[in-house]
Amino acid sequence: MLKSQPDNIAFYRRVLIIALPIILQNAITNFVSMLDNVMVGQLATAQIAGVTIANNNLLFIFNLCIFGGAAGAGIFTTQYHGSQDHEGIRYTFRFKLAICLILTVIGVSVFLLFTQPLVGLYLKGDGDPQLAADTLLYGSQYIRIMVIGFLPFALTNAYASTLRECGHTVVPMVASLIATLVNLFFNYLLIFGNWGFPMLGVSGAAIATVISRYAELAIVVLWTHRHSLELPFVKGLYRSVHIPKDLLRTILIKGSPLLFNELLWSTGLAFQNQCYSLCGLEVVPALSISTTIYNLAGVVFRSLGSTVGIITGQMLGAGRPEKEVREANKKMEALTICSGVVFALVMGSLAFVYPKLYNTTESVRTLATWLIVISALYMPLQAYIFSVFFTLRAGGKTIITFLFDCGAIWAYCVPAAFLLCNFTQLPILLIFALCNAGDIIKCFIGAYMIRKGTWIQNLAVKE
Repeated sequence: MLKSQPDNIAFYRRVLIIALPIILQNAITNFVSMLDNVMVGQLATAQIAGVTIANNNLLFIFNLCIFGGAAGAGIFTTQYHGSQDHEGIRYTFRFKLAICLILTVIGVSVFLLFTQPLVGLYLKGDGDPQLAADTLLYGSQYIRIMVIGFLPFALTNAYASTLRECGHTVVPMVASLIATLVNLFFNYLLIFGNWGFPMLGVSGAAIATVISRYAELAIVVLWTHRHSLELPFVKGLYRSVHIPKDLLRTILIKGSPLLFNELLWSTGLAFQNQCYSLCGLEVVPALSISTTIYNLAGVVFRSLGSTVGIITGQMLGAGRPEKEVREANKKMEALTICSGVVFALVMGSLAFVYPKLYNTTESVRTLATWLIVISALYMPLQAYIFSVFFTLRAGGKTIITFLFDCGAIWAYCVPAAFLLCNFTQLPILLIFALCNAGDIIKCFIGAYMIRKGTWIQNLAVKE
């Protein structure tokens, strides 16, 4: 029997209340990231390529490891919130802090010790040797400054993800908005040397980002601890590091696959991009241009995917009937796919305009244009994949999500990129399209797993 109109309106209102702040936060972040990318793009091709290698490939791995490390505990946070278990939320938050600190120490150590060898992996394609040398210099400079911002980034993720999982999505959005404005302001001052500030170029962009990360952390931490009545889990949060052994073991069992998934997925994507770079040095800046607009166009479907996980997790934790959970999930899934279709059309329409904003060669602009078109064609499929991933994760099916997400990129995308880039003379555009075709298979697998329904389980029940 279909839900009544008022019930449907109430449901979509709830979805919007959670999703809209996440959409706005991600939209603002990615829009400013795009402006940041365009600003750096006014310098020269080497600067674009250096920042691209650092951000889109290397630092991207650290960022996703932080996300994955906190995500395992986040599964329990959403369900504990659904059952109003504030002590449980306190324990999961302590776990997030611990794992984020450990990953930060590892990340800083790796990037400081192996900066140049890591950047150099992406400079083995044919092209101007001077361009390669300049790109290595700029990429290394950028990374060495960005590691200063690793700790605030990690801590902000622990706080902001917990607030979102508890239904407080506005505060992380406001903090992100202020941080991105700070980033944009200091980019203007430090990249180009305006208002008497030194012209630091790529280093200025990195310094601006680090400043913004400390600003964002300060806002999120101060608000959280000043609202202990709304967030009872913060009371006594730092009086102890205690986490019950049974819960710790369960989080590690459920959460480890998510951490390893993000690690292996991001390294797989980085390896895939390294293979693409073998097709020529111009591929790196072209990928930077196409990835930046893709990230902005994909904000809505990624945000709705996160909302699917939050609402599904809360419903499961509250012990709602299976039929009701399935019905809600189908509605959110449809919204996510529709958003993917709409913004794929927007992205495709901008493909022949956006690359002209960059101070680079015409061949790089042309390549970027067609990379954008191909990415737009795959966007609706990726929107559906996002909704599947967060649905399975909400029900604690982390091994399945690991195989679904990480297994696909290492079983198909990485081998395809390696073989096609190293042993064929196919053009990069065809290689890029073929490597992304794995999403078609993932959609069929995802549909089967959602229909099977093994993800419907309550993790907040204490035995």
